[in-house]
Amino acid sequence: GFVRLVKDLEIPLAGRHVLFVEDVIDTGLTLGYLLRTLQARGPASLEVCVLFNKPKHRLIDIPVKYTGVDLPDRFVVGYGLDHRERYRNLPFVALLKPEALH
Repeated sequence: GFVRLVKDLEIPLAGRHVLFVEDVIDTGLTLGYLLRTLQARGPASLEVCVLFNKPKHRLIDIPVKYTGVDLPDRFVVGYGLDHRERYRNLPFVALLKPEALH
């Protein structure tokens, strides 16, 4: 795929310290594009914070400063995270059983 920004930032980043907060980093391709785009705007610093990190899936190097949990090759759902528009409304985060992925 490709990344399409539907709404841009309303404030300039030049000279500011920026912390990009992400829920899950998988391959890193989308985040890599976004970080390059943000870096081009001249921030004083640009760091990444992720709740769920999947380093074994990474296709490009993403410099992650703060990591909540390194995940194995599993899919997490709940608390806003979904799989095919399901499980997003769970009031907790859970690992999806492999058989539920099909």
